Amino acid sequence: MDKIKFINVLLVGIFLFVPGSLATFALPSPWGYTCNSATGKCVKAERTGISSSISLSRCKLACGKEGVLWPKPTSVNLDGGITEFLPSNVTLSFTVSTEEVERLLQQATGIFKENLQMNHPEYVNGKASWEGFYDPATVAHVLHLDITVSGVDTRLKLETDESYSLSIATSGAQSTATIIAASYFGARHALETLSQLIAYEENTNALLLVSKATIGDSPVFPYRGILLDTSRNFYPVEAIERTLDAMAANKLNTFHWHVTDSHSFPIYLENLPKMTYYGAYSSSQIYHPADVKHIVEYGRVRGIRVLPELDAPAHVGNGFQWGPQHGLGNLAVCVNEEPWQSFCLEPPCGQLNLANEKMYEVLGQIYRDLINLFQPLDLFHFGGDEINLACWNSTKEIMDWMNANGFGTSEDAYYEQWSKFQEKALQLLTIANNNAKIPGILWTSHLTEKGRADLYLPKKDYIIQIWTEHNDSVIGELLDKKYRVIFSNYDHWYLDCGVGAWIGEGNNWCSPYKGWQTVYDNSPIEIARALASTPLDTSLILGGEAALWSEQADAATLDSKLWPRGSALAERLWSNPSHNWEAAQTRLIHHRQRLVQRGIQAERIQPEWCHQNEGLCNARKES
Repeated sequence: MDKIKFINVLLVGIFLFVPGSLATFALPSPWGYTCNSATGKCVKAERTGISSSISLSRCKLACGKEGVLWPKPTSVNLDGGITEFLPSNVTLSFTVSTEEVERLLQQATGIFKENLQMNHPEYVNGKASWEGFYDPATVAHVLHLDITVSGVDTRLKLETDESYSLSIATSGAQSTATIIAASYFGARHALETLSQLIAYEENTNALLLVSKATIGDSPVFPYRGILLDTSRNFYPVEAIERTLDAMAANKLNTFHWHVTDSHSFPIYLENLPKMTYYGAYSSSQIYHPADVKHIVEYGRVRGIRVLPELDAPAHVGNGFQWGPQHGLGNLAVCVNEEPWQSFCLEPPCGQLNLANEKMYEVLGQIYRDLINLFQPLDLFHFGGDEINLACWNSTKEIMDWMNANGFGTSEDAYYEQWSKFQEKALQLLTIANNNAKIPGILWTSHLTEKGRADLYLPKKDYIIQIWTEHNDSVIGELLDKKYRVIFSNYDHWYLDCGVGAWIGEGNNWCSPYKGWQTVYDNSPIEIARALASTPLDTSLILGGEAALWSEQADAATLDSKLWPRGSALAERLWSNPSHNWEAAQTRLIHHRQRLVQRGIQAERIQPEWCHQNEGLCNARKES
């Protein structure tokens, strides 16, 4: 080999050849980074051996006001110093008021330690190799977690204090992360933030930690949710667990489980097994009681309430067909009726039978079983939208019942009976809950249209979830009448939009696709200010929720449809930032990488080059 070729080989790099494997590039990258304090961006440049450039992961940790934290905290101060340590060197001390809080903290810190392991690029099934030639200071360095929780609340409520303070101080061979929170949930959020102040250093096969930081943080909204529809398509428990893991990484706190619909009834009720016998897609597509209780507890440990929805009186059908054979009559009508276009908005059709008093006996038992599975509940979702009057008004049994009772069959008469149904449903749920009333959530519907809500729905009993467009005048009316609201306006926060139609051709009804930028810039408070005609009481705005309806989604596409758009929702609901999406882009790109490290198959939003060259993929040049 001549001298020039030999030098070229050396310049290309050293390769380690292992039998049966591909060659591995072993030299460190020729590229390094420096933090531009004016822009808060990491600037890439070739290493010269003279400059003080560092690795990208080291630079990102503390460059800029928020570093790579997501969602952005209320207040944060990072000093820029970095310490190396190994994940085995984490110690704990708790100051808590109850054994239950300590038990939850033990689980939460276990998740924290697992997240540290996931930083390693070779992490597989709970294991990663941390072997290497370490600086003695790295081996010796300890990260100590000192956690104080003053409150006793271990079940999430709308009133739960989720705030926390987190400080990191480093002295000699120890970094101490001090967490102070009023509830377990605040402490859990602090652990998530701490995990985001840690990154993997490939050059030394160690973890990096911001050596000094002070953070004070609390959410703007108490309700921060993701809706998943598991009726139209079934999702295995493992997929739901993964969704809860991702929600926890984003400090979202409500998993709205739209578990039943007209398509299927996949949740097994011990006192009404025929519901799943008739309603499940198959015997392997059922959520058994142990599954449900596991999901509820899995969410609680991660700071998430699991909120069940039994949609009624519409969006029912399959699962309710067994009534006649057991002497209970028709529990639901129009079930799987054709042509479906005459009886519902999408196939299959079905609505509860208002004329059958036995239906209420079954409904009450469903509520009792659900209370047992999801207890204790602080909220319950009744569904309550998209009634098709043509279904009821074409069913002879219901028409005869309406006339026999002197109601008539006008549109207003059916709305009145619909509201009576809702009143009975609330009574049945309260009885099932040992006579303790639970606030109910209802979708916007014909009952909430202009001038109607306060005629049919007492504001003390119901929270209204808005799924219409952001400029719907009804939003202002509801707030003027002092209804509590949750935003899910479909023009920004429906994540199933922007694909081909599943019936016929063209695009689906809520197209176009809602990109993360559209999700991020949807501000419930700004919407409310534009529509309310009286002074706005912002406490009425409980928060918001992004919805994934599953006509065209299942476990195979779940992660990419939810994330990182769900992360954009999370920052909007946690911080309600005054800026638009552009200021958040660099942090979101990095946060998406973090989700992938944790096993969430989040959708790519830019090439890797953009992650390594901060600010150079913006539509407009940053100032």
